This record gives sequence, structure tokens and C-alpha cells, in this order.
Amino acid sequence: MHRMTLRNIPTLVSVVGLFFPAALAAQTAMPPTTAAQAAKAAMPATATANDCWKEHDTRLAVDFGGLAKYKETDLALAPPAKGENRVVFMGDSITEGWHFDGPGGSFPGKPYINRGISGQTTPQMLLRFRQDVIALKPKAVVILAGINDIAGNTGPMTLEQTEDNLASMADLAAANRIRVVLCSVLPAFDFPWSPGQKPAPQVLAVNAWIKAYAAEKGYVYVDYHSAMRDERDGLPAKLSTDGVHPLPAGYAVMAPLVEAGIAKALEK
Repeated sequence: MHRMTLRNIPTLVSVVGLFFPAALAAQTAMPPTTAAQAAKAAMPATATANDCWKEHDTRLAVDFGGLAKYKETDLALAPPAKGENRVVFMGDSITEGWHFDGPGGSFPGKPYINRGISGQTTPQMLLRFRQDVIALKPKAVVILAGINDIAGNTGPMTLEQTEDNLASMADLAAANRIRVVLCSVLPAFDFPWSPGQKPAPQVLAVNAWIKAYAAEKGYVYVDYHSAMRDERDGLPAKLSTDGVHPLPAGYAVMAPLVEAGIAKALEK
């Protein structure tokens, strides 16, 4: 994403969804007809695109990896109980906005821990991987990352750099006897906050690499992309209002796929 492009967009809804978890929570909890209103309501009326970027840049300067977000929660978390199949989900806004437990949750009663942070790229996740994954001693980790690298959230990145960071996270987990579930990047035809980047071919390329790397290393690969893409290799409107973040219908497609992946990983 680039500031000059962002200033020209007609709405801040997509920016809010990318950087503000409250807006994402509203999107995933409400039907499509009210998601946009909820996102707008979560943003102060006087906020501008530049305000969003100013907060974003300040957070990057102070805590690039976002280690402060879950630090206290991680420290307060008890070790896994005997026989507990704890699973940590590492990711960005798509993971953070995923409702796990409680009414309507995808994984009621499961010892699954959400460690998604909106807007994050793979280098940021790699920085906090030891704190937010390894230190929690899970049986398995689910890694869903890369779309924000393609969007340029923390600056331009090559696909090879994204792949290196994904490999580093997966290999760190494996070295600590944590089973690895590598997920495909979700389909994306365009970024509403930065139109014209045409991310679909890059998404396909990085997914091909993830699949091959998982096969090479014996990790589990979960293919969300094939189950969710439309004819443009984007997310259809029935699964997402902005073409990037899933609605509850999108998470309903993802949940059984990742559950099958986790089960396969735990069998290894």
C-alpha cells in the first residue's frame, strides 16, 4: 500500500478493516449489509487516511514486530494441560478477525489460540514468532501470511523474501517440535485501498511455492485458495465485501479445511 494511492480512495472502510481489529470484528460478526456501516462506526468521524497511516507508522517505529500486543497475554497463559492439543494460529487481519470460540465460533471448545495482528507482513510475524508461538508450547502452528507483503504494507518485498520468512517460521516451529500447517494465501483480485496492483498472479506464485515447500519438508499444506477463488482468482462477493477479508461465510469454508490440516499434522 502507498500513501499517495490511499489518499485518493473514496472510502476509508478498507483501511479501517486492514488496520483496526474492532472494524474487522464488526465485519465478521455482522451480515454484509451492515459490515460497511460497522466499519465506519469504529472509526472516529474526524479521522482521515493520513491519520490511519500516521498511527501505522508510529506503531512500526516503536514496535515493528507488534510484540507488545500479546506480550502480557502470553505471559499469563498457563502451560498446556496434559494431553492438550494446543494450536496457535499465526497471521494478519484475516486470522485476527476469525472468531474461534463462543456463539457462532468456528472452533468451540478447542484449545486454539489466535495470534493474528491486522496489517502485518511476514517479517513482522517472524520477529514475534518465538514469543507468540514457540513460547506457548503448542502441538501445532497454523501459518497464514503473505497477502500484506504483496500489498507492500511495510515496504516493497519480493516473493522470494516472503517465501524466506515463511520458511523461517515453519522451520523454527519444526526445530521446536511443533507440527507445521502452512496455508495458502487467500485469493485477491485487487486491493481496495491500493487499486491496480493486480495481486492475483503473485498470490498464485507464492501459493505454488508454499505447496512445494510443505511437500519437501513434510509439513501440512491447507489450500484455501482453490476452495474460495472466483473466475478472476479473487474472493467472490458472497465470501467477502472488500475482496480480501472473509465474511462469516468465508470462514465457514476455511474452518473444515484447517481442521483437517490440523488433524493430519497431529497424526504425524
